[in-house]
Amino acid sequence: MQLFEQTPPLADRIRPTKLGELIGQSVEEQASLFESLQSLILWGPPGSGKTSFAKILAQKSGLKFEETSAVMHATAKFRSIFDELSRDPSQKTVLLIDEIHHLNKSQQDIFLPYLESGALILLGTTTENPSFELRPALLSRCKVVVFNRLQLEDLDKILQRAEDFIQKELPLSPEARQHLCLIADGDGRYLLNRVEELLSLNTQKKMSLEELQKITAKRAAVYDKSQEEHYNLISAFHKSIRGSDVDAALYWTNRMLNAGENPLFVARRLIRAASEDVGLADPNALLQAIAAHQVYTMLGSPEGELAIINAVIYIATAPKSNAGYAAHNQSKKCAEFYGSLPTPKKIRNAPTKLMKELNYGEGYLYDHDAENAFSGDNFFPDELSRKKFYHPVERGFEREIKKRLDWWDKKRRQNKSG
Repeated sequence: MQLFEQTPPLADRIRPTKLGELIGQSVEEQASLFESLQSLILWGPPGSGKTSFAKILAQKSGLKFEETSAVMHATAKFRSIFDELSRDPSQKTVLLIDEIHHLNKSQQDIFLPYLESGALILLGTTTENPSFELRPALLSRCKVVVFNRLQLEDLDKILQRAEDFIQKELPLSPEARQHLCLIADGDGRYLLNRVEELLSLNTQKKMSLEELQKITAKRAAVYDKSQEEHYNLISAFHKSIRGSDVDAALYWTNRMLNAGENPLFVARRLIRAASEDVGLADPNALLQAIAAHQVYTMLGSPEGELAIINAVIYIATAPKSNAGYAAHNQSKKCAEFYGSLPTPKKIRNAPTKLMKELNYGEGYLYDHDAENAFSGDNFFPDELSRKKFYHPVERGFEREIKKRLDWWDKKRRQNKSG
């Protein structure tokens, strides 16, 4: 027996029912979807209006509408819908599945014949990149519609809608109102849930920023360490370092750390950046990155994080060169292309009598016996003309390396002409 009727959340009570009421999305771009309804994957961050948009679409279509959530293990629900479709193939159904990325591969496959026949129109919402989470066969039968993160002005409009609905102004100072929008982090539903908490206090006095901060917890950053946002942030971090933008690099570092990323992962990416983007322009960059990894391993958080921050600053501000990275790629291609060319006999190892009888090592010039410890000999295979893979830049320590290479090249040319 039901003793009381539960009031729906404020977010559901003021949910948009018309396309024009949808906040923060380009209504003009989506209007064409109403002309000929098709299966859609609505992809965007939490609280951006995906479910509201899907319900508006379904209502406008006039077709039979079913709704479920993938997190509720809805296979039985799907089967009952498919049974009805089998009994009456002419009855086209619109099915809304929230968080569709939670369906496993087998569950996704069961939709395919009904989508193919046109008996089912699927509206799936997801916060994860469909390219990673949905089967290609399912994705090819749906149009992907991207929803944008709500901006601060959008969130303030949602607050205004809530005030119109409750017919009173929220008890917030301008600074507190802006802070409430900031901690929502682009999520309209989260914002309205916090509004309900405020309303439950039954206060008439306007809260200051400090008072609001005491009663509202900071929202955890939206971050999935195995999915797209993980790769987005690490890409922004690495590119900021490569671009010598130390302040942006520090920002992205703390974005990841605040969201719960393993600091050792950040340290490993610093090792990669030092190797790939700084290289020998500053050999100490790699030492700084390795040291940061070791320090954090010994100290942990929060003390070890400072070593990572210092390494970020050092590597971001170091002179940059990808000459080593480019040389690796070019020499690798050359080695793969020419295959197993024999090693010249003069630079082969000759530890046995037989090898010496076969002239292994014969004609080798010991560089330390030559003037300036440089013989100028050629060490490429006899069948391969001399190649140049490494082109140091005129920056940092590589400027000195370039001087040496230029001098050695000059000596080689002299030896060859002599």
